[in-house]
Amino acid sequence: MPEVLLRHRITVEPYAGESAYGPQYRHAIPNVPAMIDETARMVRAPDGRQVTASATIVAGPLLDCPPGSRITLPDGRTTTAITTAHHTAPGLPVPACTEVTCE
Repeated sequence: MPEVLLRHRITVEPYAGESAYGPQYRHAIPNVPAMIDETARMVRAPDGRQVTASATIVAGPLLDCPPGSRITLPDGRTTTAITTAHHTAPGLPVPACTEVTCE
């Protein structure tokens, strides 16, 4: 995805797993270029539940944001990644990107 189209900046704290104290996150990645769509839509979570996503984020193809990651949006709202999809088309003249749906 051309960075010129990624006008928003987000902070991503990649999910590292659960501990006795709750979810654990790796070091925050600040100022990640992204495009945000805050349209609500139904998505299926990794455990099979249908949930409402409040935002969809499109970022570069190398974004490290597994489901469960904590994301801070440009308006300061903190949300959690529900699903992450890497879109690629090797050999075709289309941009690669990562799409993240958030609670």
